[in-house]
Amino acid sequence: MGKPHPLELRERVVAFVDEGHSHRAAAEQFRVSPKFVNDMIKLRRATGALDPKPQGNGGGHGKLSGLDDWGQARMAEKGELTLDELRLELEQVHGVTVTG
Repeated sequence: MGKPHPLELRERVVAFVDEGHSHRAAAEQFRVSPKFVNDMIKLRRATGALDPKPQGNGGGHGKLSGLDDWGQARMAEKGELTLDELRLELEQVHGVTVTG
């Protein structure tokens, strides 16, 4: 996932539209997509701010969080597990389905 556009750019794009320019003209002026301009206008309307939304899954709350110790123990116990074998054990032992 890419980095969000800087807040300064977001503010300048929205200010340009506020001056009466079209979304398409703002996109050309600042070399961004028209969708980005539309999204910034919508974001400001909805939240009153232009701060980017947090990215990622919120800090390790994926389906495998909490199973680190189990996975490491399995690899230490039976060092030559394939990914498919480990995936199958995850499903059988913990009911967690993952794709390989």
